[in-house]
Amino acid sequence: MIRNMGPLDRLARTVLGLILLAAPYLSGLAPLESRIATIFLVAAGLVMLLTAALGSCPLYRILGLKTCKACD
Repeated sequence: MIRNMGPLDRLARTVLGLILLAAPYLSGLAPLESRIATIFLVAAGLVMLLTAALGSCPLYRILGLKTCKACD
């Protein structure tokens, strides 16, 4: 798997992933208490954390994007 994400992108995805995982359980907002919203937020959070850990984003590859300067 070819890396296409830089360190700032990976950090942002890690933070966003943790926020998405915690949101349905810590927010107390009624729309986030539904089962569908919880499943969606947890899945999105896991995808963010997985792409951050791997340093590779499949969507970036499809679009031809790279945020990693050293990955050329």
